Formats: sequence, structure tokens, C-alpha cells
Amino acid sequence: MASLISTLARIVFGQPPELTCRREVWRAGIDELRHRTHGQREAGAFLLGRRGKRREIEEFVFYDDVDPNALSTGIVEIDGRRLGALWAHCRATGLCVVADVHVHPGGHGQSHSDQANPIIAEVGHIAVILPDFATGATSPGGIGVHQYLGNKRWRDRSRERPNPFHIGWWPG
Repeated sequence: MASLISTLARIVFGQPPELTCRREVWRAGIDELRHRTHGQREAGAFLLGRRGKRREIEEFVFYDDVDPNALSTGIVEIDGRRLGALWAHCRATGLCVVADVHVHPGGHGQSHSDQANPIIAEVGHIAVILPDFATGATSPGGIGVHQYLGNKRWRDRSRERPNPFHIGWWPG
């Protein structure tokens, strides 16, 4: 009930989110990420969806499904030659990469590696970081929301109010 009230208040008084995800899609994706970490390694996913007035997440495509070796070093490293299958999937479904998500062992801030090596190096891309291998906070306010500005520069939007990322129902 509190979530519905805060959503309605934001609709009336706040600005709309830039990125949304239905609660059941987010929970299922986070549960799978948590499983893939084995409680001790990074894991992540491309977040696919549609772009319109906002980006809406509809599907998680996990890094190690795209590149089976993506997590073998303890950090995320995706061989660009493996991305063809992701782009083919996007064309077949009519979806595009609207953001990405990965987990960290500690907090939700970006590492130097995250900053220097964006998963999608497109200005405006949003990278979400979940702390504690996705065993703790998994909702805006307790997670990292970072927007790529280009040239290895980022804007930390994690604490913005209202948060640019919204989990749950959002009108049309």
C-alpha cells in the first residue's frame, strides 16, 4: 500500500522516472543474479526493454549467458565478439538495451574499473549497481544508479529525489 501511495504522489507532484521496471520482473531478475553470484563473485545483466517517454525494463539477459567466460576472472569482462547474439536477440524481440545491472561485494558505488570500462559506452546509459552480492538492498535509495556522460565520466544519481529509477507500476 505504501508503494502505491508513493507512486501516486510522484505521479501528481514529482517528475516521472527515466527508468522503470515492473516489480515481478525486477524480483525475478535479482533472484537469478543473487543465485549466479554464489555469494562470492560479481554477476550482471543487460536490461532490455523499450524506449519511449522513459525506458522500461522488460527482460534480463545475463552476462554469462552472452559470454560464458564473462565472470571467470572475478570481475565482469565481456568479450565483444560474443555480443552478436545479444544484438540478434534485440532485433528479433524489438527490444534494446535500456540499462545494465551488476553486483558488488560491498557498497553500490562504482569501482575504477566500472568507470573506465562502461558495459555500454553510450551517453545517457544507466548502470545500476546492487551492493552485497544482491543480498541486501535491491531498490532505489539503497542501490547505485549511475549515468554515463561520455569520455569515462559518470553522474552518480543514486541519491536523487525523486530517483530516476522506479520499481513497480507506472502509468502508460
